Amino acid sequence: MKVVKGNAGALTNFEVLDFLNSRGASKDTTRVIAPIARSEYKVYDYLVKTAACTQTRESVNKFAEKCKGFKVAKAEILNIINLRPSSIVELMPIIEKPDDREIDSDGILELVQELLPPLPTSEIPKEDDQEETENGEQS
Repeated sequence: MKVVKGNAGALTNFEVLDFLNSRGASKDTTRVIAPIARSEYKVYDYLVKTAACTQTRESVNKFAEKCKGFKVAKAEILNIINLRPSSIVELMPIIEKPDDREIDSDGILELVQELLPPLPTSEIPKEDDQEETENGEQS
């Protein structure tokens, strides 16, 4: 592998996951065939459990483009994409010196909801959530 341009910029988690997928990383249990290092698989395993696995290049690019109107830094946009905050409490630690700037946090959160896919869920039905029959009995 040849480095074309070293330290060209920070990558989103989606871009790293996309790169690892292009190199052959997958959830395949054999993992012997792909030329991926063990450490890269650890990164891959982590990223498939985050918002990066549900994002698309189009959604990430569109979000980054629309965020420019909110006067947030590129690093802040990157962190918002990676973390996908869903509330003010999650968003404010990402914004540097929010008290010194007028940031439309509600607008950013609406944009997150609109453009970035939701976090992956692995919901397993609980035993307590059994269906009730017509007579009100649980089955």
